[in-house]
Amino acid sequence: MHEALYYEKLEDKKVRCNLCPHHCIIKDGKIGICMGKENRDGVLYAKNYAQTTSIANDPIEKKPLYHFYPGTYILSISPNSCNLSCKFCQNWEISQMESPTQHLSPERAVEFAKKYKSIGISYTYTEPLMWYEYVLDTAKLAQKEGLKNVLVTNGFINEDPLLKILPLIDAMNIDVKSMDDSFYRKICSAKLQPVLKAVEISQKSCHIEITNLVIPTLNDTDELFHKLTDWLASVNPNIPLHFSRYFPNYKMPLPPTPLETLKRARDIAMKKINYVYVGNIHQEEWNNTYCHNCKKLVILREGYFVIEKNYSNGKCNFCKTPLPIVG
Repeated sequence: MHEALYYEKLEDKKVRCNLCPHHCIIKDGKIGICMGKENRDGVLYAKNYAQTTSIANDPIEKKPLYHFYPGTYILSISPNSCNLSCKFCQNWEISQMESPTQHLSPERAVEFAKKYKSIGISYTYTEPLMWYEYVLDTAKLAQKEGLKNVLVTNGFINEDPLLKILPLIDAMNIDVKSMDDSFYRKICSAKLQPVLKAVEISQKSCHIEITNLVIPTLNDTDELFHKLTDWLASVNPNIPLHFSRYFPNYKMPLPPTPLETLKRARDIAMKKINYVYVGNIHQEEWNNTYCHNCKKLVILREGYFVIEKNYSNGKCNFCKTPLPIVG
C-alpha cells in the first residue's frame, strides 16, 4: 500500500483527505467518496495504487482530443475510482462501484506503451486524478522515456495537487458538465467553480480540450450554452470544445439528446469558439477540423479515424495560418 500524498491527521485516528474539494474526513478502517483512499490506523493510503480496470490502445480522438497528435494511438488505463457520482455516468460499472482490477506497475505501463507503439499513456475512463499517486509515478517514468501523458478528467481537484502534477502532463480533456452550479450539486454531488479553476490553471501549462455532455432538460438551454461559450472564449477561443450526445445510462432514464439541440449548441458556440465538435453521433461536418481563418478542411475524420490531413509544420496548407494543433 502506498501512503497518500495530500491529507492531514486528525484526532481519534481520523484523517482529512485534501486531494479534491470534498475534503473527506475518513474514520479508521473507512474509505473516501472516491473509493481510492483508505484510512488504516490513522494513515491514509492510496488503495487503488497500480490497480487498473482497463487496458486498451485507443485512437487519441476517442478521448476526445482532436488537436493533439491527430491520428495516433495512446495506451489507455483507468482506476476503479471517481470523486463524482453523476447520475448519467457512462462508465458507472468501474467508477461508481467496486469492480475487478489487475495490477499494473508504473514500469509495466510504460513498457506496454512502448511495445504497442502508442504516443504515450492516457489516464482515463473513470477519474484519473483520484489515482493521483500512481499517475504521478507513472507519468514521471513515461516522460523520461519520451512518452506523452494525457488526463481525461472531471477537473474536480484542489489547486496544490493540480499544480504539482501539471509539469508531467502534455494534454487534458476536462469535462465541464454544466455552467449551472446547482446541476453539479444535484446531479454530480460536486461543485462547478473548482472545475472552471482547473481549466483556467491547466491551459497555461498543457494542451486542453473541453467536453460538455448535453442532457435534455438538465443542461441544454441557450442560456447555459452562451455561458459556456462566453467563459471559454474569455479563457482562450482556440481551446477545442466538444459537445457530446447523451444516451440514457446508470440512474438517468431521460431520452437521448435530440440532434437539433446539439446543432443549436454548436451554432451558439461557433460564434466565439474557433473549434467546435459534436461527438457520439455520425455527422461528418461536426467532427472534421476546419481552419479558423480560411475555413478550409484541414483534418478529415471518419469516426475516431483520421483520413486526411491538410496542415504541416503547425500551419494550414491553404492559407498558412498557425493552427492550435499539437503534433
